[in-house]
Amino acid sequence: MKKAVYLIAGCVLILFSCKEQTQEATPQERTIAQYSIEQFMDNESAGANGFSADKSKVLITSNRSGIINMYSISAKGGELTPITQSDSSSVYGISYFPKDDRILFRMDGNGDEIFKLFVKDEEGVKALTPLEGVRTAFRGWSKDGKSFFYGSNERDPQFLDHYEMNIDDFTSKMVYKVESSLDFNAMSDDGKYITLSEAINTNDSNLYIVNTETKEQKKINSELSSNGHLDFSPDGKMLYFSTDLGAENTYVASYDIATGTIERVTNNEWPVFSYYFTRNGNYNVFFTNDDAKTVMKVTDVASGQTIDFPEIDGQSVGSASFSRDESMALLRVGNSAKPSNMYSYNMKTKEYHQLTDVLNKDINPDDLVEGVVVRFKSFDGVEVPAIYYQPKQANANNKVPALVMVHGGPGGQSRLNFSSRTQYLVNQGYAILAVNNRGSSGYGKTFYQMDNQNHGDKDLKDCVAGKDWLAQQDVIDPDKIGIMGGSYGGFMTMAALTYTPEEFKVGVNYFGVTNWIRTLKSIPPWWASFKDALYDEMGDPHTADSIRLRQISPLFHTDKVTKPLLVLQGAQDPRVLQVESDEIVEGVRKNGVPVEYVLFEDEGHGFVKKENQMEASKKVKEFLDQYLKGDRNALKENDL
Repeated sequence: MKKAVYLIAGCVLILFSCKEQTQEATPQERTIAQYSIEQFMDNESAGANGFSADKSKVLITSNRSGIINMYSISAKGGELTPITQSDSSSVYGISYFPKDDRILFRMDGNGDEIFKLFVKDEEGVKALTPLEGVRTAFRGWSKDGKSFFYGSNERDPQFLDHYEMNIDDFTSKMVYKVESSLDFNAMSDDGKYITLSEAINTNDSNLYIVNTETKEQKKINSELSSNGHLDFSPDGKMLYFSTDLGAENTYVASYDIATGTIERVTNNEWPVFSYYFTRNGNYNVFFTNDDAKTVMKVTDVASGQTIDFPEIDGQSVGSASFSRDESMALLRVGNSAKPSNMYSYNMKTKEYHQLTDVLNKDINPDDLVEGVVVRFKSFDGVEVPAIYYQPKQANANNKVPALVMVHGGPGGQSRLNFSSRTQYLVNQGYAILAVNNRGSSGYGKTFYQMDNQNHGDKDLKDCVAGKDWLAQQDVIDPDKIGIMGGSYGGFMTMAALTYTPEEFKVGVNYFGVTNWIRTLKSIPPWWASFKDALYDEMGDPHTADSIRLRQISPLFHTDKVTKPLLVLQGAQDPRVLQVESDEIVEGVRKNGVPVEYVLFEDEGHGFVKKENQMEASKKVKEFLDQYLKGDRNALKENDL
């Protein structure tokens, strides 16, 4: 079993003044321990999927076995009890059934993203959506808990129609047939209204509300803007949606279904992540994306008062989900230097219990590095945000190599989340700057659209400016700066080595696009509704845009690559096909340039199996030690 890591997580590092750097290097300071990739990958990644019907247990999805599986744990903490023991495909928990201990979960085929729904009960496991090649997506439980809704493309590969499945006999019926370029969003509890969205471009979208009884369809906003479904009000009279109409960032607005009146609800500075009401309407939960950090606000609807959750282990609560009766909550607590743990919380007594303890006991948390957001000016004066991680052993007398890390997309964002792989590289003495180049989400629609049909040019120059910023830091060796990224970030890595061949010393490409013409022609069928919007941003490969797409595709310019390259790819990847990596490796090798290629047969777009994650990170470190750090005699971890 092999696997690679999607190293595009948000990263940041604390900047030290020269005085602080000198203090860190003094003999009085303790030595920073260095840990193996096995120790870092022994950190557990775990999340909670809800309470059991009687709230005595919590469903947990975890990779502690090396493969993602389901577990249960007492709501008061204790030991995890395995529910599934898959040794191949990952098992993702959805929830317990509303009124019994049956469990709903999903699986795909080793990363092919064709997910199926399953039920686990006392008799075993049953596939609920078994049709081969059919993709399904869970969409929520009915208000009475007697059925659940899901999307399925069994009628047409391009469209996820809306279905309802009865949980007594598992018969299903189509509730709404999705047609043309509209995507199904949600249905009101009484089934009277549904919302549909229509992508205009990668930023702007139309939102429609449909009366299922009269079939009347109304467009919510008439002006071009980004509009997205958030939730219906508990009484079903209002629709809440996000929009950036008249603003740079999205905010929450309400739509009165009876009158059509629209009013602004929130005055948030940063864009909306989510906004919804709990099942019985007692609480309103609001998430924003504040400069790459998720911020949550929970409000008691009746009183209008903000719910103050406790600070746990010196950290604020990042998210909360509620039991069906809303008396209990599941809290997620963590930051960029501490992996997230789950806690159960009693809303009345304020008592909480830790459910997971994911940091490997071998690792001293004081050796981990917290990210910090920095900003720098690009070539044309545009301010570019980034997240910087600086090794604790770095100082002016012990300069370290560095990597510019580029997120996926286009349109993704590096965020202040914990990553074992990032912490491993930083712990091994590599500074990391995760650049949110123009075109990244989270910083307003103007910044987001700055790279439209300009990919591999100005966004690449932002990455070069990030390299220049690193070179100015007195703890960084300016001659030892590489670039690394996954998916679109992998394309940016190859673009850097191809079009700015002297800027970066090495490149690490995780399943990056190298031939835009082929990639845009081979997108999965279930992306059909988004295809035109993607073509608007990237270019249409079936038109004269193909000339520019060929110009920016690294595959056709491999003769320009002069620096060492490492490529990692999943064979089951439905987004960036294996041939993209096969061909770029073949092309660059013709130059006599050092090229290493790691292919994982049982992974897709982003690697999830621990054994493969460890293998990938080892290969990355060995490659960087040899070609970036310059230690050609460095021992491999397996040789120590």
